[in-house]
Amino acid sequence: MVSSMGYSRNPISSSRDRRRGRDRRSRSPVRRRGGGGRGGRGDPGSNLRKPRWETKKLEPFKKDFYLPHEAVQNRSKSEIEKYREEKEITLVGENIPKPIFKFDESGFPEIIIKELKKQGFVEPTAIQAQGWPIALSGNNLVGIASTGSGKTLSYIVPALIHISHQRKLSRGDGPIVLVLSPTRELAQQIQTVCDDFGDAFGVSSTCLFGGAPKGGQASDLSRGVELVIATPGRLLDFLESERTNMCRCTYLVLDEADRMLDMGFEPQIRKIIDQIRPDRQVLMWSATWPKEVKNLAEEFLDEYIQINIGSLTLAANHNIQQIVEVCQEYDKETKLISLLKKIMDEDENKTIVFIETKRRVDEITRKIKRHGYSAVCIHGDKSQYERDNVLKDFRDSRYPILVATDVAARGLEAHTSCTMRTKFKKYYKNVSMLSHCRRCASKMDMH
Repeated sequence: MVSSMGYSRNPISSSRDRRRGRDRRSRSPVRRRGGGGRGGRGDPGSNLRKPRWETKKLEPFKKDFYLPHEAVQNRSKSEIEKYREEKEITLVGENIPKPIFKFDESGFPEIIIKELKKQGFVEPTAIQAQGWPIALSGNNLVGIASTGSGKTLSYIVPALIHISHQRKLSRGDGPIVLVLSPTRELAQQIQTVCDDFGDAFGVSSTCLFGGAPKGGQASDLSRGVELVIATPGRLLDFLESERTNMCRCTYLVLDEADRMLDMGFEPQIRKIIDQIRPDRQVLMWSATWPKEVKNLAEEFLDEYIQINIGSLTLAANHNIQQIVEVCQEYDKETKLISLLKKIMDEDENKTIVFIETKRRVDEITRKIKRHGYSAVCIHGDKSQYERDNVLKDFRDSRYPILVATDVAARGLEAHTSCTMRTKFKKYYKNVSMLSHCRRCASKMDMH
């Protein structure tokens, strides 16, 4: 039987690994706890009733805050077209604002621009350059872009500005902004971005996902938070138990919508959206544009603008060059150790190895250690505390090798110089996973 395995290379410096991978959660304005994913019941949200919005008097809210910079206003049509062509920006919709070319043209508060530059960003990515003006103008938006394109900041910064223009929360109010995520790992990463930029606006936030008790989350919700990042199942738990509500929610983000649908979350998403006022602003983000995602957008977004970065048939991050190593099944472990030996001899050696089952993850980790290499692992049997510690150690470069199952590694963000997969099942899944691990624009090989 012939099998295959692969690894990917990324020339990112170890110092940058440590800087970008540091644990910044201590800066959060609100103490954050864990919370649920799929729920654990057969039909999460089955006890929720859809509000009769047509009978309710809705409080007015503001969602258009965009005032184009003079330099943006003065750019000619040919300059804009050239920029969009160079950045592979394709747009569908009406009254689309011009993109910005520089952070100073965004109209953001100076403290936000300083934080962007402090984190090493030189200029807006394509999705940010075009997405910020669209979002700040109050438009509904569908963004189709590869993972690692900078989309999190594309919706988080406008979300913070949106919150700052709304009435302060009263006792019993739910969040003003809701971000739905398919996995707890991605939810945590979004929370980290909120930590970095939320302090500038005095915005409180919390993260609701599975694998930990609900008590801490319930406390956050009872105190009142303007921004909630959540996986669908746990959010429905809190909505059903009336620990929170969506009455004040006017800005909704569906991050990685294609993956949420692929994971079977569509019924939960529908129940959650039913709880949010119909004149909300919605931003939907996806790496692909299948029929299911398009149908969801058509149903829940009125008059949206669609922005596509790269190929219109985008299914993965094209910055990743794939090279396949073909070998017999029995020779796979020997090949893996041989590749690890070469990588560990290099300066940039942070590596993730994807394995199919939890049992094999433990076995491979032990074998790697027996060959003298420092390795840690994560899979579904690990507690949330163990998972968090392992990921922190890997991001901080205490251990250069992480062995993980696909499920455990979903949404993982860590700068790596190499990623391996011992068996290929699905092209997009492979490249998407690598994109999550790199979060940069430079080229990368996958062998």
